[in-house]
Amino acid sequence: MTVTENPADLTADDIDLSDLDVFADRCPHDWWEWMREHQPVHLNKATAASDNEPFWNITSYELISEAHRSGTLFSHQTGPGRDGAGGIALTDLEAERGPGLQMVMTDPPKHTTYRKLVNSGFTPRMVRRLEDAFRLRATTILDEITPLGEADFVTTVSAELPLMAIAEIIGVPQADRDKLFDWSNRTVGGADDEYQLEETERPAALEGIEGDFKDSELAMVEMAMYAHELTERKRAEPADDLWTRLTEAVVEIDGERHELSEIERDLFFTLLVIAGNETTRNAISKGMMAFMDNPDQWELFKGDPEGLADTMTDEILRWTSPVNFFRRTAAEDTELGGVQIKGGDKVLLWYPSGNRDEAEFGPTANQFDITRSPNHHMAFGAGGAHFCLGANLAKLEIKIIFQELARRCPDIHQTGPADRLRMNLVDGIKHLPVAFTPSPAVL
Repeated sequence: MTVTENPADLTADDIDLSDLDVFADRCPHDWWEWMREHQPVHLNKATAASDNEPFWNITSYELISEAHRSGTLFSHQTGPGRDGAGGIALTDLEAERGPGLQMVMTDPPKHTTYRKLVNSGFTPRMVRRLEDAFRLRATTILDEITPLGEADFVTTVSAELPLMAIAEIIGVPQADRDKLFDWSNRTVGGADDEYQLEETERPAALEGIEGDFKDSELAMVEMAMYAHELTERKRAEPADDLWTRLTEAVVEIDGERHELSEIERDLFFTLLVIAGNETTRNAISKGMMAFMDNPDQWELFKGDPEGLADTMTDEILRWTSPVNFFRRTAAEDTELGGVQIKGGDKVLLWYPSGNRDEAEFGPTANQFDITRSPNHHMAFGAGGAHFCLGANLAKLEIKIIFQELARRCPDIHQTGPADRLRMNLVDGIKHLPVAFTPSPAVL
């Protein structure tokens, strides 16, 4: 890990955004600030974590947005010379394991068809129907900790509401949400020691597999198997939930019928569990940290939790940017920001950097301001076909949990250091000790 004593001494060669130890230590806004000023299209050196390939880091709001608006020029799926491998992570996934099959790793027109099949569970109307249920869930969550006066905020609060929400929407029994939590942690935390299985817990099929991510591979397999079983259960016992609808969803485009294959449905389940849980969990955790680092903003919000709910939610999303990057692959030789990029090159779009760009957010870009308006953040992407399907759901969860916290834990404060996840795809917080004045449960 490179540590620069004086940021003024930083050079392009000091930066390596494939180094997971950097992200276990901090969110490297210092590097992104340097790149926005000096090299908004920066060529990262090749490392083992990047398949021994150099890759491009895109850090300005303008250029990230340009890449999003470029259609399939920067592919979520694959590029020349990759034999269908690719995807959104820094290291390639083989074609049969996601690219071209999982929604987030497809390009239009297939991506457009995919969204039409699954969109019904995420419309604003459908999400609004869940508000009362989510508020009850939030009350239940806080009832578990308020009598104690202290908690690990991540495991008892910020992880719980997204897990309950995604289980409710999909139609997974609430009793199984611990499975979702485990699978999500092991998948995203594949390079973090805390989420590795003991050797005695690993099946014989993993023996001899080397590398940081073998436990995450197993978690993906377990999720896919659960999804397959869930599909069979919903076919036998239909219910009013997303998974029941997906077992029979069909759309007609230009006279041709489309439906999800079994593998596409199973991979969509893994996407829902990880994206629907991990990102919102970290937005809530880091949002709480932002409030505790900026007590004036917490006081402001407590004074008007209804009136400030929308701008507060958007500022938390801008400030926390829980997805650090999505990788694209250049579909052909092109130019971005005056720099030549070759077809097949890996291109990483760094959203936390875009969300702190003074060219877009002005001189207060590095300030947490819950009254900020307008707030054209890119926490859900920067437009185009891949705008986050669960944006309305995430906003509702964030709004509700902070309104309830302001009411029931008004003096919440941090009592120890946050424990960060060793991962660069998401900016994750594993543990956050907090305390508050004890109060009785209300249910």
